Amino acid sequence: MSLRTSSLDPRQALRDEVVLAGDAWLGRIQFGQYFRIVDCEGNQAVDTLFYDAHDMNERYSATETIRGQGGLYLTTGTALKSNLNRALLTIVADTCGRHDTLGGACSAESNTVRYGHDKRGMHSCRDSFLLAVAKADLPLDKQDLTCNINFFMNVPVTPDGRLTFEDGISAGGKYVEMRAERDVLCLISNCPQLNNPCNGYNPTPIRVLIWEATAT
Repeated sequence: MSLRTSSLDPRQALRDEVVLAGDAWLGRIQFGQYFRIVDCEGNQAVDTLFYDAHDMNERYSATETIRGQGGLYLTTGTALKSNLNRALLTIVADTCGRHDTLGGACSAESNTVRYGHDKRGMHSCRDSFLLAVAKADLPLDKQDLTCNINFFMNVPVTPDGRLTFEDGISAGGKYVEMRAERDVLCLISNCPQLNNPCNGYNPTPIRVLIWEATAT
């Protein structure tokens, strides 16, 4: 866990938007710009994917990121690597201290398997991803929704190698901030999951901000 605060002033941000629980957000972050995600009320999971803005076949890779840093959890100093083993962004500030990249995104299928057939129709992060991509008319489909980051989500690995979904370690106002190492496209689903404690059984809003590269 590596905590670090940022000196960036939200009043100077180029973009400052609130994303409601269950909603998606799609945005472009230019090389050198700073991107912050704020957990407004605490204990909210933020499912996130990154793509190279000029070639979306190059996208965030959990495997390369974990291998590159020699650890499972993401925090200050983590380089978010692509499937070509190039840095897309670097985490430069983090007041939560640990973020998951193993748990994946909830879907109709996973909700059914984990929680019962009556949960299949519940809204999911994969639904949010696909709706956002369709609305933006991007050349992405289901096969492009690879293993994502779950910012603020607490997914411990047990001694026998299993994953468990536990209460979050975040709190209201905590944030993670990244510097773009190339032009990237960010796709977020502000998770609507109600069946496990990743959102404290109460999904809440997040805030996203972008600053110019010269902001610091």
